[in-house]
Amino acid sequence: MAKPSAEQVGNRMWFSMLRASFWLSLGLLVGFLGPYAWVVDRRVAEDFAALQWQVPTRVMARPLRLQPGMPLDIAMLRAELQASAYHEDDEGADPGRFVVRGGEVLLTTRAYDDMDGAQPSRHLRLSLANQRLTALQDAGGRPLSEARIDPARIATLYGEQQEERRLLALEEVPELLLVSLQAVEDRDFKSHFGIDFGGIVRAAWTNLRHGEVRQGGSTLTQQLVRNLYLSREQTLWRKFREIVHALVIERRFSKAQILQAYINQVFLGQDGEQAVHGFGAAAEFWFGRDVEHLKPHEIALLVGMIRGPSWYDPRRQPERALQRRNSVLDTLAETGVLPPEQAAAAKKLPLGVRSDAGVRRNRAPAFLALVKTQLANDYRSEDLRGAGLTLLTTLAPSAQSAVETAAKAQLQALSKPDRAALQVAVVMSDPRTGEVLALLGDRNPAAQGFNRALDAQRPVGSLLKPLVYLLALAQPSRWSLASTVEDAPLDVALPNGKRWRPDNSDGRSHGLVALQDALVHSYNQATVRVGLDVGMDRLSRLIEALSGVAPAPHPSLVLGAVDMSPYQVAQLYQFLASGGQIQPLRAIRAVLDAQAKPLQRYDSTAAPAEKGDALAARLVGLALQEAVRSGTARGLLAEGLGHLAPAGKTGTSNDGRDSWFAGYTGSYLGVVWVGNDDNAATGLYGASGAMRVWAKTFSVLPNAPLQLGDEGVEWVWLHPEREARTDPSCPGARRMAFVAGYAPEDFDGCPLARLRHWFGGDDGRD
Repeated sequence: MAKPSAEQVGNRMWFSMLRASFWLSLGLLVGFLGPYAWVVDRRVAEDFAALQWQVPTRVMARPLRLQPGMPLDIAMLRAELQASAYHEDDEGADPGRFVVRGGEVLLTTRAYDDMDGAQPSRHLRLSLANQRLTALQDAGGRPLSEARIDPARIATLYGEQQEERRLLALEEVPELLLVSLQAVEDRDFKSHFGIDFGGIVRAAWTNLRHGEVRQGGSTLTQQLVRNLYLSREQTLWRKFREIVHALVIERRFSKAQILQAYINQVFLGQDGEQAVHGFGAAAEFWFGRDVEHLKPHEIALLVGMIRGPSWYDPRRQPERALQRRNSVLDTLAETGVLPPEQAAAAKKLPLGVRSDAGVRRNRAPAFLALVKTQLANDYRSEDLRGAGLTLLTTLAPSAQSAVETAAKAQLQALSKPDRAALQVAVVMSDPRTGEVLALLGDRNPAAQGFNRALDAQRPVGSLLKPLVYLLALAQPSRWSLASTVEDAPLDVALPNGKRWRPDNSDGRSHGLVALQDALVHSYNQATVRVGLDVGMDRLSRLIEALSGVAPAPHPSLVLGAVDMSPYQVAQLYQFLASGGQIQPLRAIRAVLDAQAKPLQRYDSTAAPAEKGDALAARLVGLALQEAVRSGTARGLLAEGLGHLAPAGKTGTSNDGRDSWFAGYTGSYLGVVWVGNDDNAATGLYGASGAMRVWAKTFSVLPNAPLQLGDEGVEWVWLHPEREARTDPSCPGARRMAFVAGYAPEDFDGCPLARLRHWFGGDDGRD
């Protein structure tokens, strides 16, 4: 046998080394790929299962409940609709749209989930006149007894990442969006195994033929991998990882699961520091409505933006975005997704992006602070972030807007160049339910941090006086509104051994006055006498029972010598405004889980008022109405609010440091504080400061007049000089209310009355 040449020996050695290198590389690759694929498999399984928990918790206002006869005008309705991202057009036929035609409004509500079930979309016709909803009909003209407008989103509680999502089930996504997405981004989605080599070749040819990027070579699965796990760096290592992840996802999950994850995960815009992910959030961000109501040309724009949301930003780059959208429409026509004539018509339409649309950011931070405080009793903060919950609150957007506008305008009018900027706090609630409708904790409504409505503890001044009279009037055998009390100087011994000599704000004493007049005119000396009679301990216990504040039972408590927050004051006055019901103020209606099922409801009905409490609260309310007609709150008449028959009480702390007003109508209770954070004097009384904010707020909100009713009350004409019945025509006679069965029986007629009696006329007895 011939001996191999040196060249043959060299070749054999080379091939042996090459073969060894190949098997070694293959072994290393398999040895690496196997464990890496296992790690990826575990990671993918965990992350896919956790995707739903990255959905933010939504915080919603209350829905506007429409009922014929309710207070409502165009301005209030617009405020509610705009807060809910409704848009005005010529027809109001699509969900989230409305049109105003004189005193008639046509609108189409959106479907939404409320605590008592799913609410469908409805076409409504509203007729408004004289600040009332005079008629409510469906699209066919049939009368409706009630309808609801879907609530505004007021806040979003995020998870660890600052992202905005609207989680969509696959069945909620329009079919056109699903097929358009596959036609443009991944035509073989239903058949490939995560990697589509044929698609890569086809995309390259299409892009070369058209001279622009019309199709991508990556599958939807690969794009999902990039959104979930990888950076945008263009390296072979990243591409390798992308392919492995895509293969694992396709092996573990169905096409429907992958498509749904993509629909909710794809990046489609940036709103400041907030990333917009998913078609649900993108539809709201760019067009101001839900994805199911998008038109074909709008769907084409969103699908086209996948290629580069910043590059094709329709607000910053409208020409570039229009070109990309039209390119997508051409693709949809070529693939048969849209008829050519429909695609051609869609290309002639504008982009349709609204300048006023966007992801709704957190509003009313002061109110949101109250929501979080009340939720803390039942939920940890981590339970609320990223859980896909829906918090249904009590906020009324129209009331919140009115409060913010009024406070801004009045503080500007009250401010003086040589003084510190005034601050304000406002609490508004529903007298019937205790629901908090609006909350303002700073002159800047968007301010975070110190919330004066909840946290500022300030002397309340005369705001406590109605509670003193409430305790007295709860004893109808001893006290009535007509009972007299001495308004004269007095000297009170204090527990610390000192003496206290209260004065009236006007520096004068008024002698013997009716109980009602003492409250109407806020006489300090008379009120102290009444307070000492009913007892400081009783007053302290009442304040604690209603507000949670337990003040020391000192005599000065009668004149408001206790620090309280506006929210705590509102809780006190809720008792009066509700007619003697103990109604804890609440800001939450319900908590819904990610499937819109109620986890917890907060709409329990308060126990009916005790008869004695109801009657005493009614009498105090009547006196506070008189305070508006002729007393310390008569400035409301100059504001044109007399038709509401409001009940109100002013309050001023020592040296004018704090200006307060609390008042209620048939629709709202409002408590306002105006002052300085450094406790400096404001130079304002309750009537000249806080009451102006209250008046401005209530003047723009349609209101029902306060009607206290006569149940359990007897009205009697009284003699001007003593507590006895008299003839209505007697000079100085006053008509006053008593608890039924406790009105005076004595009759003292004036000469004219006696003359009428002699001739058989009415003796004036009721």
